[in-house]
Amino acid sequence: MSDEPVLKADKDCGTPAALVTEALDKQLPQILSLAKANEANLPAAIEKLLALEKQTRQANDLASTNRLLTTIITLCKDAGDWKLMNEHVQILSKKHGQLKPAITKMVQTAMGFLDETPDTETKLSIIETLRAVTEGKIFVEVERARITRILCHIKKAQGDLAGATDVLCELQVETFGSMDRREKTEFILEQVEFCIERGDFTQAAILSRKISTKYFAQKEVSDLKLKFYDQQIQLAKQEDKYLDVCKHYKAVYDTPSVVEDPDKLNSVLERIIYYIILAPYDNEQSDLLHRIHADPNLSLVQKQSNLLKCFTVHELMRWPLIAENYGTELRASDVFAIGDPRAEKRWDDLRKRVIEHNVRVVAKYYTRIKMDRLKVLLDLDEDEAETYLSQLVTQKTVYAKIDRPARIISFAEPRDADDVLNEWSGNMKSLLGLLERIDHLITKVIHRGAPLYLFVLLTFVVGGNDGQYCSKG
Repeated sequence: MSDEPVLKADKDCGTPAALVTEALDKQLPQILSLAKANEANLPAAIEKLLALEKQTRQANDLASTNRLLTTIITLCKDAGDWKLMNEHVQILSKKHGQLKPAITKMVQTAMGFLDETPDTETKLSIIETLRAVTEGKIFVEVERARITRILCHIKKAQGDLAGATDVLCELQVETFGSMDRREKTEFILEQVEFCIERGDFTQAAILSRKISTKYFAQKEVSDLKLKFYDQQIQLAKQEDKYLDVCKHYKAVYDTPSVVEDPDKLNSVLERIIYYIILAPYDNEQSDLLHRIHADPNLSLVQKQSNLLKCFTVHELMRWPLIAENYGTELRASDVFAIGDPRAEKRWDDLRKRVIEHNVRVVAKYYTRIKMDRLKVLLDLDEDEAETYLSQLVTQKTVYAKIDRPARIISFAEPRDADDVLNEWSGNMKSLLGLLERIDHLITKVIHRGAPLYLFVLLTFVVGGNDGQYCSKG
């Protein structure tokens, strides 16, 4: 290889940024005076500004480029030529080597002019221009989201709810790294709200899962937390998921701002009780019900607390008495309001939960029972009693078999050979343990020289009912 130094091609670095800035400071006041003197001079003034913009862009002078871009669109706005402003926003954003921060600054400036537009049509034209300029550019993704949000509200005000929802939901704000987390959450909550208003509950549920509930542990976002759980309650009510509704109200109950407001606190406690007793019985529901019953704040809603207590004890509840004692308070709430189809369904579901509770109580205390007696205990006719019993058996809440010819229901579960052998093995192990203990005590008594009657006494004390085996031995 040759040892001669490599010759580098000379590079034209353009005009130094300092000189460009100096030239801009001298010419800009003159250009602005020219444009303001007469509107007819606006095109000439813009041409001079575009020439300066090229120099600042090639010199990578960000501060001067920002000044020129904002000056150009501001002159168009001040002249009332919104169409010309839209054209220059598009032209300047497509310039070769245009500085990204300068485009961001120009878009932000143009967004500030939206409130000054003379009519909605002009405002929409600017919004569409800015959306076209920002499309596919990560460095202006936040600005694009904000512009889209404004467009969404305009469409909604015009009565185009479907169009507003589609425009807003096309934003994947959860992927925006430059957007503040609170603003992201606000966007997603608004997307969910529009979907609920549109009636698209499936899409609303999908969007709501993008929000992490851990974020709501911060006290300063309690307003977003309440809005989120209010939406979740609406979604759960649509599918009659009573247990989920109760959990959401429980999360609202754990919010400090709710606890500090007595009216809100009482309202939330009432709904927690209503929806936990409406939820179908399972292990999770039973556990949550007993934990709610242990809450000391339930004394604030004594009537509802008494109703909840009825579901925690293994005692029969007669539906006519429940309706008589608690019907006034229940029907006065929006959960069981008269005339509302969904509220009427909840009232029927409450009756079902009372009957199902009674069936579980009967299954707990009876091994076999006649159908006539079961009808009396449940306050039902034979067909309805059999229907509820069959449903609980299908759900594996209780075990039962109906002997139709004998009209007898058996709640005793059949035992297989393994269960019988396990019980026998357990009994034998217990017996052998008692025998071993008695042998130890006999040896202890003999060594101490105690009389025989003390040995017999120890045998019965230690063996209890099984002492007979030892004494016979």
